[in-house]
Amino acid sequence: MVRTPLTPEERERGELLGQLLREARGGRSMAEVAAQAGVSAETLRKIETGRAPTPAFFTVAALAGALGLSMDELVTRCALVAV
Repeated sequence: MVRTPLTPEERERGELLGQLLREARGGRSMAEVAAQAGVSAETLRKIETGRAPTPAFFTVAALAGALGLSMDELVTRCALVAV
């Protein structure tokens, strides 16, 4: 299966999501947050750096929960980038 290339807007939205998660993580380590969310530290690293700009919904939900963020807040803040 060939994946359609991401648009610049999708990439920008993914980078914004990563930035929001990184800011919410604060001084906590990637390993700590990833373990609490039930994802690998490498997955979190890829999302935070924009290398995984379209992570799975349940991955984002788990990370939001581990960081004390609501999905509504993430959607609102990431929607600042036009689709």
